[in-house]
Amino acid sequence: MNEERLTVAEATGHTDESPPEQTEQAEQSPKRKRRGPGPFTLLLLPALVTVIGVAAFLAVTGGLPNPWPDDSDSKRSSDVDVDPSYVPWLRKAASACTVLDPSVLAAQIDQLSGWSDDTDELSGQKGIAAFTDSEWRTWGKDDDGNGKSSPREPADAIMALGRQDCSLAEKVTGLRTEGRVNGDLVDLTLAAYATGTDAVTKAGRVPAEAETYLAEVHKLLPRYEALDREDPAGAGGAAGALLTAPVSPLTITSPYGSREHPLTGVTKLHTGVDFAAPQGAQVVAARRGRVVFAAPTSAYGNRVVVDHGTIQGKRLETTYSHLSALETAVGQSVEAGTPIGRVGSTGLSTGPHLHFEVVLDGYYTDPQPWLVTGG
Repeated sequence: MNEERLTVAEATGHTDESPPEQTEQAEQSPKRKRRGPGPFTLLLLPALVTVIGVAAFLAVTGGLPNPWPDDSDSKRSSDVDVDPSYVPWLRKAASACTVLDPSVLAAQIDQLSGWSDDTDELSGQKGIAAFTDSEWRTWGKDDDGNGKSSPREPADAIMALGRQDCSLAEKVTGLRTEGRVNGDLVDLTLAAYATGTDAVTKAGRVPAEAETYLAEVHKLLPRYEALDREDPAGAGGAAGALLTAPVSPLTITSPYGSREHPLTGVTKLHTGVDFAAPQGAQVVAARRGRVVFAAPTSAYGNRVVVDHGTIQGKRLETTYSHLSALETAVGQSVEAGTPIGRVGSTGLSTGPHLHFEVVLDGYYTDPQPWLVTGG
């Protein structure tokens, strides 16, 4: 996920200038004639005039164009400074209500914690979304399916903040419909988050005590606007879901995350999600793409890998493992729903199921938020 940035180092030179010759006073040599410009002066003068002209031009125009544009002014979606594994969770959380955008959630988290999950000992706030224990009891859930609900789990925290914001959005929408408050729904929602709905209701608008918080969030929003752009390939479904179900129904038997392997006994990252399915059930491509691998392997058994191109500037691939049969070949173009194999138990497997992975820019990431139906 880490992207290397090239630093342009500017070298500065220094030119020693000879002090100008001092003209002798007229009273010391009244008969000496004034000398004309020497050859050095004749060579230097045109260059000096040019330098002065360029300096004047720069002063008027504000300088020459920078061949290395400022990233803050030309942010592409791939430059959004967010852990790529958070992006589908941000989109999924924002899809719960029409008022909320992924960029708003991201800007809130940036303002709250700067994406740091350190605990604030003074306030008791925990995780990237800065939840207190009492707030977490209201909004927290085990959204990533790893068996625990914690504000220090980024996926859980993002989804909980989305639920909280959407609840507030529903309340201020009702207040505005009744004519009790006035203003932009996003601003009213953020104000309710900062000061509570009672303060918003009493003010009839964004209360003064919430204005600083709103200003800080709005200042951060441009960093994350690319998160709101629709995916050009368009997979349909919820805002955060870009993949259709590879097998139906989606019944999870082992989620993404650290676990002890049932056969080897080794505890390590379970790089995908296991979906229960009967032997021979149809497995389909989760999105349009091109098959880049389709062959038997020792651990994954019969395995298919589909390259879906770039999503938000990141390379997206999906994998389908332990298949009983391969129904595709390397180089084949597929659409969402194209049959590619059959559920099986080949490789290191205890029974028929589909091991499904999402690989983003070479890194495994939780498949659940990418799917149209979480299962």
